[in-house]
Amino acid sequence: MMKMLRDYIKSLAMLELLKGMRVTGGYLFKKKFTVQYPEEKAPISPRFRGLHALRRYENGEERCIACKLCEATCPAAAITIEVAPPLPDGSRRTSRYDIDMFKCIFCGYCQEACPVDAIVETPIYEYHFENRTDAVMTKEKLLAHGDKHESALAECIRADGKYR
Repeated sequence: MMKMLRDYIKSLAMLELLKGMRVTGGYLFKKKFTVQYPEEKAPISPRFRGLHALRRYENGEERCIACKLCEATCPAAAITIEVAPPLPDGSRRTSRYDIDMFKCIFCGYCQEACPVDAIVETPIYEYHFENRTDAVMTKEKLLAHGDKHESALAECIRADGKYR
């Protein structure tokens, strides 16, 4: 009975509200650590894995040799590759290279498996899709991302030649 009466008096005095207001007041005059996005960009980790891109060699030739290692190592089965007929010089290329971004878990296995650093996950995190078909990154889209951001991708190459 006494406990109920004490709880009732506490609820009338709104002690919990006053405790919360004290915490809020304590932070009122402290330095803020909120980032005003999009004007300010938050720092990202060097290990961050964002939007995928296919890279080209300096001569403009695409790097992918259609070995299908990235497709085999993808745990989410998000990558689909079709191999084109061999070129006259004997080299292989892909006729189709699709990544379903709804399935992708951004694990980085595709990037690690690639022997020629053709597929990379860029530090780009600002992207969106207008409809479901945009979520499938085709070979043309991936090459366009690689061409557009090649200078930023080149900076991510480690001393041993591997990407990040």
